[in-house]
Amino acid sequence: MTDEFDQLGNLPPAPRASSTARARALAAAMQAFDETEKNAARSKGSSWWRRQNSVLNRIWSTPMVTQHRYLAGSALATMLIIPAAALLTFELTRGNLPNSGQVNLPQVLDAPKPTLEKVPVPSIATPAAQRQREADRKTDAPQPAQSPKQSDPSVADGARLLNRQETAGGAVKRSGAPAASTAPGPMPAPPAMAERAAPLAVAPRYAPTEHGILPPLEESRDRFANAQTNPVKSVATDPVSTFSVDVDTASYALVRRALMEGRLPDPDSVRVEEMINYFPYDWPRPQTVDEPFRTTVTVTPTPWNTGTRLMHVAIKGFETAPASQPAANLVFLIDVSGSMNAPDKLPLLKSAFRLLVGKLKPEDKVSIVTYAGDAGTVLEPTSARERDRILAAIDNLRPGGSTAGAEGIDAAYRLARQAFIQGGVNRVMLATDGDFNVGASSDEELKRIIEQRRKDGIFLSVLGFGKGNLNDSLMQTLAQNGNGTAAYIDTLAEAQKSLVDEAGSTLFPIAKDVKIQVEFNPQQISEYRLVGYETRALKREDFNNDRVDAGDIGSGHAVTAIYEVTPKGSASALNEPLRYGPAAPSAPVAISDEMAFVKIRYKQPDGDTSKLITTVVTEMNAVRDFSAAPQDVRFATAVAAFGQKLRGADALDAYPYRLILDMARNARGEDAFGYRGGFLDLVRLAETLDRR
Repeated sequence: MTDEFDQLGNLPPAPRASSTARARALAAAMQAFDETEKNAARSKGSSWWRRQNSVLNRIWSTPMVTQHRYLAGSALATMLIIPAAALLTFELTRGNLPNSGQVNLPQVLDAPKPTLEKVPVPSIATPAAQRQREADRKTDAPQPAQSPKQSDPSVADGARLLNRQETAGGAVKRSGAPAASTAPGPMPAPPAMAERAAPLAVAPRYAPTEHGILPPLEESRDRFANAQTNPVKSVATDPVSTFSVDVDTASYALVRRALMEGRLPDPDSVRVEEMINYFPYDWPRPQTVDEPFRTTVTVTPTPWNTGTRLMHVAIKGFETAPASQPAANLVFLIDVSGSMNAPDKLPLLKSAFRLLVGKLKPEDKVSIVTYAGDAGTVLEPTSARERDRILAAIDNLRPGGSTAGAEGIDAAYRLARQAFIQGGVNRVMLATDGDFNVGASSDEELKRIIEQRRKDGIFLSVLGFGKGNLNDSLMQTLAQNGNGTAAYIDTLAEAQKSLVDEAGSTLFPIAKDVKIQVEFNPQQISEYRLVGYETRALKREDFNNDRVDAGDIGSGHAVTAIYEVTPKGSASALNEPLRYGPAAPSAPVAISDEMAFVKIRYKQPDGDTSKLITTVVTEMNAVRDFSAAPQDVRFATAVAAFGQKLRGADALDAYPYRLILDMARNARGEDAFGYRGGFLDLVRLAETLDRR
């Protein structure tokens, strides 16, 4: 026995199978697969009384367990299981257990063509066996490749087997049983099969894991306008700053969504002014409608830079009483394209509009237009008294098709003109994920359409939904050029805030084309930097040009702008004085004490000529200690610091999140709706995610 084991250990490696044998094996497997499909209705395996291990199934069958509960866990069960396990092991070693697959082995073996090549197994005790192995090696040596016409028919059958392996997205839909190989390593494909076999190496789109098959992570296609952070400007060469107001709040919700998903937001999605203006502030407000808004300026030390100061320019709009608000003619322009088929898109959109309908007055009108493939009118102008009819139209919305955005906008404006209310609010409310891929799809072309329509006195608001396909850049363009606002709805709570709690400021404008221009006194200020408003910058000459469009302010709206300014002579100045700059003109003492001069231009909602409001900024507007500044000023500063840090602004690199958190916590104040408490949570989240 020992000699035989020694001889076994000295055996050379097993011979490799020839390519012809492999092709025949593949052909046999293909034929077995085809025969199995034809006989799918036939029973497979053996009846239970012919299977020695079937007693296990009967012991643990439902009747036995339910009728003889004492059997489970008893000694008798143990006595039966142990012999059964031994029997099962014995049968596995013999290979006599019935085949549970769909390949009928007898049919494969009995098939007339092709036949399986039998590999001889020589005896280990005779030298003749070794001579036979050498002969087999010569027989199995690689042969010259043949053309498809000269090759063995079984090779073509093997290629046909691989041709049945159709793939979709890299996942094999259907394949034959692979032939077993007697040699380790990958089996080379025959010449006729090489080209077809190559695609099988592509990585699958849906990969199996221990938790099942998971879809791949799709790369986000969200689009944001790329705007560089405002630079520090020298007052000596560029003393005037001009921009349009921005009352949108979409950026804050986008930032919140990203942080709640465990990632830092795209820097281009962070518009600091929209984050600041997301929160309600109790700025001093005007007393009459003749004064549409009031300006408040506060100067404080800069928490993140001891050599500079912050100048807050706050505007509070006149708030109209609900009873005195004019009637509204609203057209819901709703995207029901296939891209809206997600829980955070169309279903959330429908819930948001249901909330808005509940806020409307009986004299208001509602129309509904949808677009997907082509535009369609779902609801003609209908009085808000018919609330059930409006809600039924909303509930029946279903997603599907491509996005004919331009056609939908045209249809919505036609309905708005049809139900136009003279002296009232006429507004199209576009709800979409921002994907306009059919029709007038370029931002510039859609901008031109919106600019033409607003001349009719019909404004546009944009509500964004969903992720992965959001065209935020286009939403901003449409809202800015449609005399409207842009909001992003990521939760039902956000829908409640934007469409119900702040419906007055969202729907009812008190001033349009509102522009702000600040001129800094070079005798007091050497440099300045506007925080945010990168996408709202205007040229200096645009301020007095009434043809230039700008932002609108709604009932009760609050708008805040923050400048970081460097006092004259501060060591924090970044720009060197000009060698050949003009000498500063002499000025009266009263003017030399001014830090800046703030000018605001606006038009009445139905007017075409602007009016001017001015405010002088002096040391009377300043507080020496930041902790002594008004509560809302300190909280707005914390939000501004957070937004700049998320954008990667150099000025906030060394300022830690914990100080931003402390600043916001100390200025939280009354927080009836929990907005400020939610902001504290976002700062904490960002601190854990930011590894820069």
